[in-house]
Order: sequence, then C-alpha cells, then structure tokens
Amino acid sequence: MTEKETFTYIESLNSLGCHPGLTCISELCRRLGNPQDDLKFIHIAGTNGKGSILAMLSETLTVCGYKTGRYISPTITDYRERFQINGRMISRKLLCEYVERLKIQCEEMVRAGFSHPTPFEFETALAFLYFKEKKCDVVVLETGLGGAEDATNIIKTTLVSVISSISMDHMGFLGDTLQKIACHKAGIVKEGVPVVCGVQEQEAFKEIRRVCTEKNAPLFVVDKEKEKILSATGRGISFSYKKYKRMKLPFMGMYQLDNGAAALEAVECLKNTDNFCLPEEKVRAAFEQVSWPARFERIAKSPDFYIDGAHNEGAVRALVKTIEFYFTNKKIIYIMGVLKDKEYERMIQLSYPYADSVITVKTPGNERALDAYELAKAVSVFHKKVTAADSLEEAVEMAYLMAGKDAVIIAFGSLSYLGELASIVKKGKWTRRDSHGK
Repeated sequence: MTEKETFTYIESLNSLGCHPGLTCISELCRRLGNPQDDLKFIHIAGTNGKGSILAMLSETLTVCGYKTGRYISPTITDYRERFQINGRMISRKLLCEYVERLKIQCEEMVRAGFSHPTPFEFETALAFLYFKEKKCDVVVLETGLGGAEDATNIIKTTLVSVISSISMDHMGFLGDTLQKIACHKAGIVKEGVPVVCGVQEQEAFKEIRRVCTEKNAPLFVVDKEKEKILSATGRGISFSYKKYKRMKLPFMGMYQLDNGAAALEAVECLKNTDNFCLPEEKVRAAFEQVSWPARFERIAKSPDFYIDGAHNEGAVRALVKTIEFYFTNKKIIYIMGVLKDKEYERMIQLSYPYADSVITVKTPGNERALDAYELAKAVSVFHKKVTAADSLEEAVEMAYLMAGKDAVIIAFGSLSYLGELASIVKKGKWTRRDSHGK
C-alpha cells in the first residue's frame, strides 16, 4: 500500500466506531499468531494521568537500556505517535507494510462472519505485532476506554498494572458512579500481578482494593502525605516522594506531582519483578528529560500561551489548581473546545471564574465535536464575555488581540484539536492579512 492508500484506509475505519469487548480483538490477534503473548507489559488504566505516567515509565525504561515499546492514543500531531520504540515513531514505510498485513486479516475475518475490527482494535493488534517483531523487552501501554472490555486487556503477561486518577467520564459506557467506573478500570488487574494505585476518591479506591483482594494482587498505593513540592517555575516542578529526593520534571502542571509519585511506585514494583535494573540516577535523568505534549505545555511567550488536554471534570479540577498556583493576579483568556459526549457544563462551571474572556472552537474533522456556537451558548450561562470562533486560526487571533503582552492564554478541552492549534501558534499561521497580502 502507498502512504496515501494507507491513511485513506485508516480514515475509513473511523466509521466503525467503538464497541467494547474482546471477541473481535482476540480473533484478529489469533490470526496474527497472538504476538501479545510474547511480550511483557506495563498496563495503565484510569481517567486522567495515564499518558503522563506512561511517558515517565517508558522514558525511564529506555534510559535504563531496555528496548521499550510505547502505545498511546489519542495522538497530538502525527498518527504514527501511537507506535513508538524508545521514543521514536514507526516509520512511514513500516506503517504502510503493517497496515496492509492487518487489512488482509480483517477482510478474511469479515468473510468468515466476524465483525470488522474497530479502529482501536486494529491499532492495538498492529502495535502488538510491531513490538513483537522488533523484539521489545517491555511495552508500556494505556487502555483506550475503561479496562475490563478494552482491546488492550487481552494481554496475559502484565508485569505491573497501574490505575491513575479516576473521575466521571464516558458514563454511557462505564456507568454513572465512581464505583462502577472504577470497577471497569480495575478490570486490567491480573491474578497475583502487582497493582499501583494513584491518588483516588475514596469510592474509587474501595473498589480497586476489592478487586485486588479478589485477585490476590499486591496493592501499592500512592501516599499523598509523602509527596512534597519543592519548587515550581516555568521550567517545571521539583518534588520529593519517599526515598526519591529533589526529583525534577519538565512539566508545570501541579497534577504531575501525583503522576510522578505513581510512576515512582511502579518503578519500585519493577525492581522486584523480572530482575529489572533501574538505578536511581538513571530514573532521575529520565524524569528530567521526559516529554509529554499538551499537558499544561507552554507553546509561546509574550504572552504566555499554554495548551492542556483537560477534557473532563477531574482534569479541569487539576487544571484549575495549576491556574490558582501560577496565575492568581493574571488576566486569563481561554480557548475551549470539547466533544458532545463530555460533561462540558460541569467543565465550564469549574473553570469560568478564572477567565477574563472565553473563546469557543469546534474541533475540525471530528464528528463528536460540539459546535463552537453551542459551546458558547453553554458558557454564556456562567460568563458574559464569550465569543465563538469560526476557525482555530480566528480563535488564536482573537486571543492574542484580547490578551496583550501581560496576559495568559490557556487552550484546553479535547486533545484532538490542540495539536493543530499548537502548530498554528508556533508557525504564526493565525496572522490575518489584508487584501494586498501584507
């Protein structure tokens, strides 16, 4: 397949939607020789923080000399970000080859009476096959939706399971209480395999502890009282957690303190699993250089412009804490874009008190995106100064005009628009020209 044919085919899969369950992914992987059974995994579920923890752990393993696969979704700037080894994306040539191989298997499945694999099932199977054939020592992967019926949960060779912060999200699939959602997320827990539990509401923690007890899985819980923030600047945060003193992360988000603690708990579990050698000095170096885009990331200065993938109630609460810490006396301009199936009214209610003005956008090319004018109408219930932009370029231009040099611009919500918005800002594509091209 050519590169154009490959991405046309990938795009065509989006019409298949999302269907939780393991039947289809199991059949596809069986036809590929069950590549996942020849790999070792760190499996991460949760509502918020999965990707940050994944980034810290995969960087740590890479720095410590292990060939490390990294499987993530959604991506920010390039589809190929989903499939990485030691931080490098799969090549375009290899992606085309793997997509063609899996396309053949999917077509044979349909002829045999099976449903066609969904996009996430297709990508998950591709990741397993790629990582196996490239002989990865370990794979760090995050769930797509939930845990128990998520396509990634066909794995049987988990070394450590990690459950990050759980909050209300995807209620249509996972349930309308924290307990029900936690039950789904805890579906990744395997018999006798250690579990790291991030900072949780009590209702969610009780359910995770119950599942771990049933499956005889040792439970290691992040001790919030042992977390200590030492400093926080535009270059990142410095913190201590248990024996790890003066750790540095190049992230500004205050919520990364909890994620860092969870990652360190997982590091300690790995040291006692399969003879992993993870010296503290290399762990420290990995944390200092880890990269994870669109998590309170500053993409421009004068004025400071940040993007953050706060797309649900829990993530917005974390974003608000960061705003309170850094920007108490600053004029703040929001750019906000969300999906229809999110509790965006609650997101607005939590975040609006900190904004001088709000600009709403619609995520381009996403059928689930809420219209900018509908979002502006919802914001107007709480905030008088709200404007709907017709494009991301217009939103950026308006934000700069409103902000001046001393204000702060924060774009947040769905991750699916933040990569394109960041590109617009960094390349200066937002600048409007007159009819003479000046």
